[in-house]
Amino acid sequence: MATAIIRGLEDLRTTIAGWRRQGQRIALVPTMGALHEGHLSLMRLAAQHCDRVCASIFVNPTQFGPNEDFEAYPRDLDRDHALLEKEGVDLLYAPEAGDIYGEGFSTSVRVSGVSEGLCGGNRPGHFDGVALIVTKLLLRVLPDLAVFGEKDYQQLQVIRRLVRDLDIPVEILGGPTVREADGLALSSRNAYLDTAERAIAPALYRILSRYAEKLSAGAGADLDEARKELLDAGFDRVEYLEWRSSEGLHPPAPGREPGQIPGRLLAAAHLGRTRLIDNVPVIPRTDRG
Repeated sequence: MATAIIRGLEDLRTTIAGWRRQGQRIALVPTMGALHEGHLSLMRLAAQHCDRVCASIFVNPTQFGPNEDFEAYPRDLDRDHALLEKEGVDLLYAPEAGDIYGEGFSTSVRVSGVSEGLCGGNRPGHFDGVALIVTKLLLRVLPDLAVFGEKDYQQLQVIRRLVRDLDIPVEILGGPTVREADGLALSSRNAYLDTAERAIAPALYRILSRYAEKLSAGAGADLDEARKELLDAGFDRVEYLEWRSSEGLHPPAPGREPGQIPGRLLAAAHLGRTRLIDNVPVIPRTDRG
């Protein structure tokens, strides 16, 4: 099945309206392109729940900081389009920046609380840009369902809070992280890794998993030691490695150990010019089946 490419808002709304008249359920999978198996798994998950799947590709300038990789971010629309066609995705929405942020654009969207700390603390304004573009895409497509990956776990929680607070009538579904055989979470930025860095990178998941298991077992874990292990493994810098609650991303309450309620162990670490993020669940032993 051919995947139509639409760039203009009017054509997008006309197509979506036609599907609506047929009573079809519509899913949106927002991406920045440079698609990999992780993205494609989200397309398949969307197709399980909806009649039509719309993928968007837009490298969003408002979520990049001044010294980040906006210009270098990989772009290959023809390749991405071919992958989406192979998956049977119905529509690729690929707007231009001038269409999204027109002349005189002056509106911002900010989600407090859940956006603070972790990536939000190290990338000022990042989640404001995410919240803004997701709001615009949801209002343009008006999907029944939108799918985002759990690898960007803080982003997923920001979007859930955004939709809840603004009463946007869409279900938000998180898709499991897809990994290489050695555990490295798939990411478009993995392409930046050289051979030596690629050999080091799986240590992030390996160390997170080991410490998450300690917390789940109620054995306690020294996260400072986990950060040191990442540096010893070859990472240049650890931005953060922290436990947060699964809902709301709250830090541990005084007097409560992280393993006592469902949570996530989240980390961001640098290898050369590549910033890697990952997270693993911390499931209290009493909650396990």
